[in-house]
Amino acid sequence: MRVHLIGGGRDDTHIVPLLAAGLAGARRVRILLVIEADDEESVPRWRRLGELAGVADPDVVSVVEGERFTARILEGVDAVVVGGGLTPTYAHAFANVAPHVRERVAGGMPYIGFSAGSAIAASSALVGGWRLDGVPVANEDAGEEEDELLIVPGLGLVPFAVDVHAAQWGTLTRLTAAVAAGLVPRGYAVDEHTALVVTDPGSNPTVAGVGAAWHVAPDGRSAVVTRLTARG
Repeated sequence: MRVHLIGGGRDDTHIVPLLAAGLAGARRVRILLVIEADDEESVPRWRRLGELAGVADPDVVSVVEGERFTARILEGVDAVVVGGGLTPTYAHAFANVAPHVRERVAGGMPYIGFSAGSAIAASSALVGGWRLDGVPVANEDAGEEEDELLIVPGLGLVPFAVDVHAAQWGTLTRLTAAVAAGLVPRGYAVDEHTALVVTDPGSNPTVAGVGAAWHVAPDGRSAVVTRLTARG
């Protein structure tokens, strides 16, 4: 398997190499987005990012928030990129196709997630919220329009939870609270312009890019955080 989970970011000079690494060798690439009805920027931006990453003719497919993808989105492609946006709407959009995505990824199709696309890769996906039992555990701005921490079934590509924009949005505290409370078994909070790379579900992931991936493991009623970077 080949799963690259990018923690977000807006600097194309850092994002493009991470995309290119995940898409290496792929020719028929589909980029999947969940957008707002009046969003006229995301589709051309992601087409440009795909081209900069070395894809000759990336196929960008979008649905409007509230809609869902069907299994046909995986036909005729040998790699998939799932972009960013409001994470709960991404989880909703992929709910019916999760088994098909798992099957294709297990068969060798690369999956590259970006922000929301990374968070929904988990079996139990942490998709939003900023309170735990009414107590703040993160900044409200990182709540993704949710109040209490929200865990939903994800794509099941990785056995741990994934949070994103870790250092930039302060979401490490949210993931730490979720692990300590037993809402998710363990997880990684990934910085922007950084990728968590999974090639074997039974082995530890590696890190690429300029930031860190913060591993959060349970420790009784608490949690232990370990900072991992590409530089060791």
